[in-house]
Amino acid sequence: HPHMSQTDGHYDGRYIFINDKAHTRVARIRCDVMRTDRITEVPNVQAIHGLRVQRAPRTGYVFANGEFLVPAPNDGRDLEDPKKYQTMFSALDGDTMEVAWQVLVDGNLDNTEADYAGKYAISTCYNSEGGMDLPSTMQAERDWAVVFDIARIEAAVKKGDFKTIGDSKVPVLDGRHGSSFTLYIPIPKNPHGINASPDGKYVVANGKLSPTVTVMEWSRIDDWFAGKLKDPRDTVVAEPELGLGPLHTAYDGRGNGYTTLFIDSQIAKWNIADAIAAHDGK
Repeated sequence: HPHMSQTDGHYDGRYIFINDKAHTRVARIRCDVMRTDRITEVPNVQAIHGLRVQRAPRTGYVFANGEFLVPAPNDGRDLEDPKKYQTMFSALDGDTMEVAWQVLVDGNLDNTEADYAGKYAISTCYNSEGGMDLPSTMQAERDWAVVFDIARIEAAVKKGDFKTIGDSKVPVLDGRHGSSFTLYIPIPKNPHGINASPDGKYVVANGKLSPTVTVMEWSRIDDWFAGKLKDPRDTVVAEPELGLGPLHTAYDGRGNGYTTLFIDSQIAKWNIADAIAAHDGK
């Protein structure tokens, strides 16, 4: 998943960042010479899958998902105890390519996204069941998307409210259910792609094993972290059914979403305002 660095939500032509899923690494490519100038191995996780850059005010952070659950430290001591397996969300410093911090999460992280205000990152998660084989990862009707409050995480790191794992010096925070750093939004089933609308209002999680896409509103996520909402699902403003296997959504700037359906082998065009109106019972 290659992504170009941004300033104020627009590509700035400095760098391209890309993940190496097989070897749990992130590389940075200089756009002036089109050469890789840094490769970083990300500790404490296995398989960097989703990757996204911070859009505002600039690409200070590069957000990277650790997909697979592994023991931590992964030195063999807990190999036979899957209940101790875990994964994390990582933020790399886009300037130094050092891992700035990591957040422990529930579930397997898939894809990630950033808002247009520099406040949040959000990742899709599957395997809320904690399964260790394929059938057991697809039983629950809902998994979740997890939102990361960047300012709260930075404040905790600055205060020293973190731990480290093994030989790594990277600050690790606990962002599992109940944490003040994260919000877990229930999403139908094994959500895959997560895509923010360029108007800065919405972010869409694509169901993959559900025909639905789930539209969440950033301002309602603000309300959650401000203590104004009781149910995480109150951040959801629409959930239209589009077809079999929603993967990723793109936007045309005229209020429409375009979602790839991998089982139907189609692209579905849908209107965000109409989906919200239908969700409201109109």
